[in-house]
Amino acid sequence: MPVHAKNTESANAQSATGASQQQSQQRKFVYDFSEGNKDLKDLLGGKGANLAEMTNLGLPVPPGFTITTEACKAYLESGEAPAALRDEVSGHLAALEERMAKKLGQADDPLLVSVRSGAKFSMPGMMDTVLNIGLSDESVHGLAAQSGDERFAWDSYRRLIQMFGDTVLGIDGERFSETLDEVKSARAAVTDVDLTADDLKELVQKFKAIVSEETGRDFPQDPREQMDLAVRAVFDSWNGSRARLYRRQERIPHDLGTAVNICSMVFGNLGPDSGTGVAFTRDPASGQQGVYGDYLQNAQGEDVVAGIRNTVPLADLEQLDKASYDQLMQIMETLENHYRDLCDIEFTIERGKLWMLQTRVGKRTAAAAFRIATQLVDQGLIDEAEALQRVNGTQLAQLMFPRFDSNGGLKGADQIGWGIAASPGAAVGKAVFDSYTAIKWSRSGEKVILIRRETNPDDLDGMLAAEGILTSRGGKTSHAAVVARGMGKTCVCGAEELEVDTKRRCLKSQDGRIVEEGDVVSIDGSTGKVYAGEVPVVPSPVVEYFEGRTHAGADEADELVQAVHRIMAYADRVRRLRVRANADNAEDAARARRFGAQGIGLCRTEHMFLGERRELVERLILADTEEERERALGALLPLQQGDFVELFESMDGLPVTVRLLDPPLHEFLPDITELSVRVALAESRKDANENDLRLLQAVHRLHEQNPMLGLRGVRLGLVIPGLFTMQIRAIAEAAAARKAGGGDPRAEIMIPLVGTVQELELVREEAEQVITEVEQRHNVELGLTLGTMIELPRAALTADQLAECADFFSFGTNDLTQTVWAFSRDDVEASFFTAYLEKGIFGVSPFETIDKDGVGALVRSAAEAGRATRPDLKLGVCGEHGGDPESVHFFHEVGLDYVSCSPFRIPVARLEAGRAAAAQQHATA
Repeated sequence: MPVHAKNTESANAQSATGASQQQSQQRKFVYDFSEGNKDLKDLLGGKGANLAEMTNLGLPVPPGFTITTEACKAYLESGEAPAALRDEVSGHLAALEERMAKKLGQADDPLLVSVRSGAKFSMPGMMDTVLNIGLSDESVHGLAAQSGDERFAWDSYRRLIQMFGDTVLGIDGERFSETLDEVKSARAAVTDVDLTADDLKELVQKFKAIVSEETGRDFPQDPREQMDLAVRAVFDSWNGSRARLYRRQERIPHDLGTAVNICSMVFGNLGPDSGTGVAFTRDPASGQQGVYGDYLQNAQGEDVVAGIRNTVPLADLEQLDKASYDQLMQIMETLENHYRDLCDIEFTIERGKLWMLQTRVGKRTAAAAFRIATQLVDQGLIDEAEALQRVNGTQLAQLMFPRFDSNGGLKGADQIGWGIAASPGAAVGKAVFDSYTAIKWSRSGEKVILIRRETNPDDLDGMLAAEGILTSRGGKTSHAAVVARGMGKTCVCGAEELEVDTKRRCLKSQDGRIVEEGDVVSIDGSTGKVYAGEVPVVPSPVVEYFEGRTHAGADEADELVQAVHRIMAYADRVRRLRVRANADNAEDAARARRFGAQGIGLCRTEHMFLGERRELVERLILADTEEERERALGALLPLQQGDFVELFESMDGLPVTVRLLDPPLHEFLPDITELSVRVALAESRKDANENDLRLLQAVHRLHEQNPMLGLRGVRLGLVIPGLFTMQIRAIAEAAAARKAGGGDPRAEIMIPLVGTVQELELVREEAEQVITEVEQRHNVELGLTLGTMIELPRAALTADQLAECADFFSFGTNDLTQTVWAFSRDDVEASFFTAYLEKGIFGVSPFETIDKDGVGALVRSAAEAGRATRPDLKLGVCGEHGGDPESVHFFHEVGLDYVSCSPFRIPVARLEAGRAAAAQQHATA
């Protein structure tokens, strides 16, 4: 590189560094509580923004200031706090000291502060609060003199050392707790309140000794050093393991940073006229209005939530301190009306004066979310559009699963293990260890739990028959989990501590207990817990409503059902996306229609070839002559036609998209190892079965190293003469039969795994000949349309060409995800997927929520290219992403016409489609 270029590069670097430093100096890193508001959560975090909002409302908030998330991000990037931060903090601290007429840690009358973390989102795993910063060996005497209570001063000091040692210095909190318990035991004190000032002085010395022993330095006596170390600890806690894990689980970005709130102390541990509490403006469990919360006299900070002493109900405060109680009730009403939502409040009473320490929009159960949303509409605080945004599909799904009776039902339950809570709900039944037994017993009226090491497509019928599924392997995106969620079945996966022995047909727990086939087990898909024996289950009233067995307007309909009905009705009115079902039989189709499906977006015809019909597919595969092939196809034709007649009848007047045979033929043949053993044993006995020999040869002939990328989909239809023709004829004949019976069939034929327009042209030409022949023979116009499933990257990239030959596209996002990422869902679950999630490479499985940057980009470009060629091209999605709440919003955004998902997820998709439309209308208003 020329010398002048190097000099230029160096100058540019220096210029960039200088500009960065100047920009850092210009930024404001500290805000007084009076300077912010509730809309600055990105900058001030949730706590800081809400403290500012309460200050602006004139509520009694102790003075203080907030260090912004920008300061945290700068610290995390460089490892050092911004140069300007210390001076800014000093300026705000000086202003606080002037307002309070005392200095931080002042010997004769100390100003004390708390330091609290406060990110945009409430996050378990962030640093706990540190109270009483500013106390030292010297200032503790000043606090005792000013308060007139020596015991209070030493109690506050021991709390500081304990909190600071644990959260800032990283000392195991158990060391402090054990020492506290030892002193209480020695003094025969029941609680810490029973300790005297002298006891607490002794405890302070013991705590200081722990700090010295664990850290190699004395407890810091400089109050500013205490505060600065606490601030740094808050910044560091953003990248703590618990915080990172929670962010991954909740899909919270890792680059937000946390704010730090520094607040002047008020004391609830000054005697019986002081205390601390938490309050909710409504019951966060049920949503009912009333007085909800807990109060603890003569207590400070975390005492209420820590559970170290028994609290009293918030309502009891009226007798203890009526003036504070009445003021609190007024403030709660003010906050709820201002925030227009359930508020979660922390407060302290200091010698009869009420102080507000925090408020936020409170977390709530799914049932409370729906009830509160409609209550607030009735109160005129929000409109229906806002109510729709206050709930989500995940909450609705939780309401739809049956559940164990928590009112005493779990008392005495015999838990034998636990795994991953893969599909919510509660299920009870007799343990069975294969699909055949599950089907057989369920047909006899028995409720069963299918227990496997893992499931595969062959287990589908058994899974359908079972009340729930339990596996010892796999995770939330395993076959068992995905299929169970789609079916609305309870599922616990990855219960590794439970040994599943399918040969002995039993389950063994770690402590040696054995569950034999036929023994009753109970599984909780909401917690992952597994119980021996029967645990009482209560049905979901919301599912009863969707099934039509409960009417929302009936007298017996509870408030929850009424709330769900109102919000669903509004979602249906505003949504643009239509919602269809993935359904393969009349029973699923009928249920889907009850749940609000507007058609079938995916009928997987391969599911029609399972069970007893598999033998007919084997005949087709083994056919050596055209005559044998025609006989096999002829036997399948009327069965297929009957299936389609039932489907068209269930969905009369609504579209039904039928996917032609997609999976590789090996899935219809016996397992190669099992068949080889069977043939070898037969030959050793000299009674070899000719059919088994031919099957084994066929299995070897069709064996592929990666069958999901081999002979399947449209390729099958092109290389096996008559296969697709038979299916298309069955569809056309079924439609004609329904027309003759006065029905209104609206069939759509979908060709799978297309990668090039030539494949589509060949199948379309053949299909049109068959359809025309059936129409002429029955003298009827069927109006059948033909389209393709976009599940290969090449199909998405050549969508403009495919659109010339397709009436519709349906995005098969399951396979599109596999082919874009170049991994098999079943394989990665068992190998590196968990590691990728733990390392943060994936925030969420791309099989659960659409990968917008990769798979989503292909969907978007294919939709645009397809419609550029054919403006009236119908676009839908039939992968299970069609029922995922976040993915539904993406499909709305890119302009698809419909999503399709399993019947149980239809209400979720309907709700989210409405939320997506309402959000878009709000954004453009």
